Amino acid sequence: MSLPATLAAARPIDGGFAATIPEDWMQGRTSYGGFSAAMALAAAQRLVPDLPPLRSATVNFVGPLAGEVNVTARLLRQGRNASWISAEVTNEAGVGLTATFVFMGPVESTLHVHDVPPPAGLLPPGAGYQMPDDKGPGFGPQFDRFFALPRQTVPRPEINWWVRARDRAGLDPMVEMMLVADALPPGVMPLIRTGPVSSMTWLINLLTPLPETDEGWFLLRAAGNYAEKGCSSQDMAIWNTRGEAVAVGMQSIALFG
Repeated sequence: MSLPATLAAARPIDGGFAATIPEDWMQGRTSYGGFSAAMALAAAQRLVPDLPPLRSATVNFVGPLAGEVNVTARLLRQGRNASWISAEVTNEAGVGLTATFVFMGPVESTLHVHDVPPPAGLLPPGAGYQMPDDKGPGFGPQFDRFFALPRQTVPRPEINWWVRARDRAGLDPMVEMMLVADALPPGVMPLIRTGPVSSMTWLINLLTPLPETDEGWFLLRAAGNYAEKGCSSQDMAIWNTRGEAVAVGMQSIALFG
């Protein structure tokens, strides 16, 4: 069951909606983080009409989410040009995800910096090795996933994939972006032999008011820059098929084993 179908089947509740996380969006004992975060963003967008574009999101993965969940949002502040909305995804065990979204309209500026170049030597979407549906977490078949760079002879703490959601019909572009943006394994995964991993926090900054690309393809990059005593930190970035940077972010990950 896709995200569009899940949102269409959701039941309105005070401040948001109730929904069921499908089994095929699970990642171990919890929902895939991008799916839960996308639902939280959808609840925030429904709370306040005519919001300006999303510019930043801070997500905390607090606990496991599965089955029936409530997705609620609360307006923190609405200024003349920016709005802050918090959201929670909860189940019978308590809070599983919290998020703060910042929506902001454009303002005049004399500063123009665009220094997020895509990796060199990219393969076009669909040209590299394709991740089989039966490899990786349970939600993998929800996406098309192709390696974006030739195979490396020496493992590095970095992953670059072309990714697109297989069913994105009717999704708001920012909700689609949130869904896709967390689809990579941790950047340090090529260096890990065994053991589960779990995202703890995620910050994503949008670099465009409207993510656009060809046929739904986005280039995702995760680069681990620290791993010690069970914790890893990574930088993240997303580009469209024209090589334009769409988003950048950071993530904190727990490593077990």
